[in-house]
Amino acid sequence: MSIKPLEIIGRVALGAPFVKLGLEAAQNPGARVEAAEGIGLPAPEALVRFNGAAMAAGGVAVALGKLPRTASAGLILSLIPTTYAGHQFWNVEDPAVRKAHQINFLKNVALAGAFAVIAARD
Repeated sequence: MSIKPLEIIGRVALGAPFVKLGLEAAQNPGARVEAAEGIGLPAPEALVRFNGAAMAAGGVAVALGKLPRTASAGLILSLIPTTYAGHQFWNVEDPAVRKAHQINFLKNVALAGAFAVIAARD
């Protein structure tokens, strides 16, 4: 089976943001720690750093086409706490901030859907 150029472009485009943002979270968790604390996660800084490293590793794997089903399943699992902790638009009063969080929440849902398609492949 030959690899199609569009598939390579799609894998790289899907994985690259997770590499960049995952490394950022792992190296400098910043405000993400407060968001993790807000949903009651234990050892929030360690979990944020671990989640960031996992996202970066999953992004590399998806981009390179290495263990894509496993990497995609892992990225779905990492998106769940990230999305819930970071984009609780339903708790935001300011309409502009609420809309920004809602957009990012829905983008993460779409990304999880894309990863689900990859994870479900034969």
